[in-house]
Amino acid sequence: MMTTITGLLFGALAGFIATTLMNEKSGWIKNIVLGVAGGFVGGYAFKLIGISANGQFGSLITSVAGACICIWVGRKLF
Repeated sequence: MMTTITGLLFGALAGFIATTLMNEKSGWIKNIVLGVAGGFVGGYAFKLIGISANGQFGSLITSVAGACICIWVGRKLF
């Protein structure tokens, strides 16, 4: 239970940082979704270019980068 709550808070933080960097308006639910999705997208993107991010700070950077990619793709599609 605590792991799920921690993951959601971590996702919200990553989503908040990404939306701030990208000048995107969003609420806390969108921040959580962006942060969690950004973790998957960022992890895949980092693996493709051969970068390994370890620890909590590395995971946060990966999630923020992935969330920024998600925002960028969303802007291009819509």
